[in-house]
Amino acid sequence: MGCASSIHISDRVVYHSGKESEDSHSPQQTNTTQHQGNPTTLTEVQFGPMKLFKEPLQVLLVFAKEDSQSNGFCWACEKANFRCSMARTPESALECFLEKHHDLVIIDHRHSRHFDAEALCRVCQNVWVLTCVLFLRPDREEASVMPLINAGFNRRYVENANTMACYNELVQLEHGEVRAQFKLRAGNAIFTALEQSQEAIEITSEDQVIQYVNPAYESIMGYQQGELIGKEIIEVPKSEKNKPDLLETINSCIRKGKEWQGIYYAKKKNGDSIQQNVKITPVIGQGGKIRHYVSINWPLNDNNKVRPVSTFANLRSKHKDRRKGSLDVRSTTSRGSDGSSQRRHSSMARIHSMTIEAPITKVINIINAAQESSPMPVAEALDRVLEILRTTELYSPQFGTKDEDPHTNDLVGGLMTDGLRRLSGNEYILSTKQPHHMPSHLTTPLSLNDIPPRIAETMENEDSWDFDIVNLEAATMKRPLTYLGMKIFSRFGVCEFLNCPEATLRSWLQVIEANYHSSNSYHNSSHAADVLHATAYFLCKERVKQSLDPIDEVAALIAATVHDVDHPGRTNSFLCNAGSELAILYNDTAVLESHHAALAFQITTRDDKCNIFKNIERNEYRTLRQAIIDMVLATEMTKHFEHVNKFVNSINKPLAALEENGGNNDDESVKNILTSPENRILVKRMLIKCADISNPCKPQELCIEWAGRISEEYFAQTDEEKRQGLPVVMPVFDRNTCSIPKSQISFIDYFITDMFDAWDAFADLPNLMQHLDNNFKYWKGLDERKLHSLRPPPE
Repeated sequence: MGCASSIHISDRVVYHSGKESEDSHSPQQTNTTQHQGNPTTLTEVQFGPMKLFKEPLQVLLVFAKEDSQSNGFCWACEKANFRCSMARTPESALECFLEKHHDLVIIDHRHSRHFDAEALCRVCQNVWVLTCVLFLRPDREEASVMPLINAGFNRRYVENANTMACYNELVQLEHGEVRAQFKLRAGNAIFTALEQSQEAIEITSEDQVIQYVNPAYESIMGYQQGELIGKEIIEVPKSEKNKPDLLETINSCIRKGKEWQGIYYAKKKNGDSIQQNVKITPVIGQGGKIRHYVSINWPLNDNNKVRPVSTFANLRSKHKDRRKGSLDVRSTTSRGSDGSSQRRHSSMARIHSMTIEAPITKVINIINAAQESSPMPVAEALDRVLEILRTTELYSPQFGTKDEDPHTNDLVGGLMTDGLRRLSGNEYILSTKQPHHMPSHLTTPLSLNDIPPRIAETMENEDSWDFDIVNLEAATMKRPLTYLGMKIFSRFGVCEFLNCPEATLRSWLQVIEANYHSSNSYHNSSHAADVLHATAYFLCKERVKQSLDPIDEVAALIAATVHDVDHPGRTNSFLCNAGSELAILYNDTAVLESHHAALAFQITTRDDKCNIFKNIERNEYRTLRQAIIDMVLATEMTKHFEHVNKFVNSINKPLAALEENGGNNDDESVKNILTSPENRILVKRMLIKCADISNPCKPQELCIEWAGRISEEYFAQTDEEKRQGLPVVMPVFDRNTCSIPKSQISFIDYFITDMFDAWDAFADLPNLMQHLDNNFKYWKGLDERKLHSLRPPPE
């Protein structure tokens, strides 16, 4: 069955402009039998984003004489409210068809002596794309339909005069072939748009075989359609000006069903390279698979600006700029002379002057366009939306009003801002120390087999979440990172991945641990070991393993090990307010996190004895280094909500939507979400963030221990701020007045709960959530009793 008008050949004849006998029993008695049915009602047909309206089906019956079969179809047309015409001869049938262009032609082929049904079908098909149906006798010998298909028939109908059988046949044709052909005819408008477009457009198959290029593409590239269509993309000459890995990057993106847009050099037929802004969009088709790729190309000049329309005007004089057609900036000046209208016009002009639109620019462009036709209250609301979109911290909450809880205010001020309030003449400079080398007095075992029994016994359950890092700290005389690092790195095969000897890894762990400050109550090597333990635990969760590659796992373990190396026991806000050399070096931005990452690589690469990266390929090292730096920087709290919100919106919500529709972890769509490069980065950031501040999710005794340690470090900072005359970043952390239970409640409420809810939804961590609930109740109980200490007084 086809998509346009249908011609059915039957053993009966349909009349149009032919005279019937007076004793005819057909529904109506006219020379041109016309069944109008009810008043015309249009049927709405959706064709992609196009909404079409179709008139009632028009049927032409070509029967040499009236009989029960012709009447059956007549009555069926009346029942279905289709318009029906009947013709007795080929001449009258053609005359009627040329006048009305019926959707469906049914030709009686039971008595071939009356006329040549196949010839009539060919004539009609040459005039109009339609559906032809052929009538046959039921006792006729079964034969191949190929001659009929070659003649133009779409379907055959075996004689059955029952009105309902005729009705069912007509309805099936109307909803099938006829409607499909109606949509295809509407496709002519789309092809006209493609042909007239000034942008170069190329359409390829899923195998990247070129299927279509428009005239603008021919004009710009110098090729003719016939030279390209049917060729694979790889057969078309490529420009040498592109980066070697650009094509691989593009293909990796679009094969996952994602749109790619960027700068690409194409080679014209004459050998010249032309710089283009290219947008490639995968088209998802049958079975949810990619069936086509649509590439839209805008040539750029030497300044990376889109070439003006006049450049190609002589090639396609009838072209009109579609972008200007959708929103004529000049026309906005005629809307009015009020300030808001002028402001919107100015904004639109700036946006349209941009050459390469970022996604946010497109969003702003759409909103500005919507403002033009919106009532004033809506336009003003959209102005507010634009103000928000033009900020840089789209995923971070705004802290315009003060929270009633001073503990929350101080945590936000101390952890999420740089706290810059410089005091003239009162700068605090941290001592600039050279990184520690391996202390010679330490006696670290040569291998895992040499670990003292007491320490080995302490680490037996290191793969359990309830592992007690404080016990290991005591057993190793405050050197837990080296011992735990050796065991965890061995479990994950890090030495094998890095192709480095265990002795090199041991030396590296030693020197990294030596650069943690044991004088810090919290940010010391025990905290680093604790974060390493949590990271290793998360890496073993099934969904995390599905998402990350071995290189990601190695990067995560290394990042956890070094993430706070050389931490001074003071916050970023303190360092910025004190004018420290680190704050000056890193421009008051992610000061400590930048320092940790930079120092880690300085320490590692300075001495071959501890250079764990020495034996890996350069490209692999660059990938690993980038991942480590990104994860360390993710521990900065100013980006906390941005990281969490991106994780939820990019991963958790799409996964939840797929699960609601019956998806599982084996589905290709789920795998695409988990393994896309962008989402793997988000997973790694979320993983190390949760590992870094997981203390409230630990068993209660460990939670209390770590709460006491971080409080002491904050107390010491407040003491020093007062002593140096610096702004006090977190006034509630005064050792004389602070309520530790309140501070923990605020920290859990503000930072922990939402983040671990999201991480639990992804990684499935019921034991952590139970600990979190128990610890929150513990702190809440102390606070309700007006207690400020870590523990209740002994009874």
